[in-house]
Amino acid sequence: MTFRKVSRHNAATESQKSSAPVSRRTVLKSLGVSVALPWLESVNVFGGDAAKATAPPKRFACLFQGDGISPPDWWAKGQGDTMELSPSLEALVPFKSKINVINGLFNRNAGGGHARCTGNILSGVALQRGRIIRGAASLDQMLARHNEQESAMPSLVLGCEHPVSGYHESQYSMVYASHISWQNSESPVPIELYPSLAFDSLFGNKAGKLQGSILDHVLEQANDLRRQVSGSDKVKVDEYLASVRETEQRVRKLQAQSTDDTQTKARSGQRPPDGLPSDLRDYARSMCDVIALAFQTDRTRVATLLLSRDLSGQVYPFLGIRDDHHSYSHANTGPDYKKIVKFHVEQYAYLVGKLASMQEGDGTVLDNSCIQFISEHWDAHNSNQVPVVLAGGLSGTLKTGRTLDYLEAGNDRRKLCSLYLTVLDRMGLQRPTFGDATEHLAGI
Repeated sequence: MTFRKVSRHNAATESQKSSAPVSRRTVLKSLGVSVALPWLESVNVFGGDAAKATAPPKRFACLFQGDGISPPDWWAKGQGDTMELSPSLEALVPFKSKINVINGLFNRNAGGGHARCTGNILSGVALQRGRIIRGAASLDQMLARHNEQESAMPSLVLGCEHPVSGYHESQYSMVYASHISWQNSESPVPIELYPSLAFDSLFGNKAGKLQGSILDHVLEQANDLRRQVSGSDKVKVDEYLASVRETEQRVRKLQAQSTDDTQTKARSGQRPPDGLPSDLRDYARSMCDVIALAFQTDRTRVATLLLSRDLSGQVYPFLGIRDDHHSYSHANTGPDYKKIVKFHVEQYAYLVGKLASMQEGDGTVLDNSCIQFISEHWDAHNSNQVPVVLAGGLSGTLKTGRTLDYLEAGNDRRKLCSLYLTVLDRMGLQRPTFGDATEHLAGI
C-alpha cells in the first residue's frame, strides 16, 4: 500500500463519499502497490464497519515436515508454564503458554505408505490412484478464497524442496507427495521455491527492479506516516521497517551466495542456473521471514511452507549426517533422525518467535494467528495418528498452553478434519462439513 497523508477530516470525508464498504483489496488495487502497511489502530482508510476495521486480522499458516517424526522424542506433559516438552519439541519451550501440542488425531483417508498421505494432509479426502490426479481443495486455499477481498495476495505457497514427478510403487502420483496446498481437486498450487521471488511478491514484484533497498525507497513516506499515527503505532511502524530490512538482508545474502556458487560455470560459457540457497538453515529461515513479514503487513492471511516433502531427499550436512531424509526416517528412533526432526521444529519455533515479537493491538501477530506444524506420518509408514502443534490464539478464539491427546477418543472423535472444521469456523468461514468431518473437534 502506498503511504499517503490521511487527516481525520479527509478520512471521514472519503468514508462519507461511499455508501458501500471498501475492501482492502480494492484500495490496494486502486492506489497501486508500493509497500504494505502493518495493521495500525490509528489509521483507518478502508471504510465500512468501524469495529471490523479496527480489529486485527486473523491468519493461518502451516509448516509441513515429510516422512513423520521420532515417536519416542515427541511428547508433551502438563499445561501452561509448567508444561514439559520432549527433546524434539525443545525449541518451543519459550512459547509453552502459546501452543497446543495435539496427539492422536487421525487422517482417515490417508491410509498407510507414502504419497497418498501428503496430498490430502490439508483436505482429508481420499486421493485417486493412477494416471488421473484427484484430490480436493485444501484448508489453506479455502481460507484464501474466503479472505481474497481483504488482502492483496490470497496466499503464500512456499517450499524448500523441489516437487518430483512419476509414481510411487503404490501407484499414487508423486504429485501428491510434493504438494500440501491444492486449489481444487485436480490442481496443486505451484510452490514458490525462491526466497527472493517470494519476497518480491510482497511488493507487487517490484522489489527486484528497484535501485537500492525497498526500505530506502519508502523511508521518506514511512517517516511522514510516523508523524500522523499514535505513539503505539509509531513502535509498530519501526518494528515493521526493521522486519523489511532484516528480510532484505537475508535474501540478498542468499543471492550473493548463489552467485558465488555459479561463477565457475558462468566463466566456462554455461548459463548459470537460477540460484537456490545451498544451506537449508538459511533457506528455511528466509522463507519464515517472508511469511512473518507478509502477516505483519497483512499482505496475506494464509501461508504454507513445505520444509521437506514426503519421500524427502533433503540432506543435512550441518547436522553431521550424510544420507537423505527419507532413508533416515526408516530408523526414526535413531539419533540421526531425531536430529532431523528437531531441526524442523526449530524452524517452526523461529517463525513462532518472529510473530510473537510483532506487537499488534493489545497483543502480537502470533496472538491473532494459528500457526500449525504437521507431518503426514507418526513414524515412517504409520498414519494411524499424525503429530500436530498449533501456536497462537487466533484472536482469543483458541485456548493455548495445553497438551491434548485424542488417541483413545474413538476414530469418529479424533478426526484431523474435525480440527480443520473448527479452524475454519474460528477464521469466520462456517461450513457444515470438511473432508470426512461433520463435527468440530471437542476441547479446542
